[in-house]
Amino acid sequence: MELPWLSRWQPQMLAILRIVVALLFIEHATIKLLGFPPGGQPGLQQVGSFLWIAGLIELVTGVLVLVGLFTRPAAFIAAGEMAVAYWMVHAKMGFYPAVNMGEAAILFCFVFLYLAAAGPGALSIDSARLRKEPIR
Repeated sequence: MELPWLSRWQPQMLAILRIVVALLFIEHATIKLLGFPPGGQPGLQQVGSFLWIAGLIELVTGVLVLVGLFTRPAAFIAAGEMAVAYWMVHAKMGFYPAVNMGEAAILFCFVFLYLAAAGPGALSIDSARLRKEPIR
């Protein structure tokens, strides 16, 4: 069933998806880099450790995707980081994502791959830069 009236909102809905996913991704970074929110897993990591570096990648790519700056390359890097996280951490704990706690890594990976292909949508620095128009 087609909903043509909904199609006109596609750029704004893409922007909402981009912003919400980026905020969630940044939260994963702050757990590793700042120990915030308290009690979040895997918790505060030692500077220079594998998970600390992952947190740094998540913070940088998350902020870039959030504001829509260099969205495609940042999303592609974030997708790659999530693929590595799944295979290096979660897959070792079992075959099924519901058991190995890898659902978030899989979802992040494929949403970021989609954003790398689709671009930032509305309300992004990238779209304003390309059109040389103010952000709406």
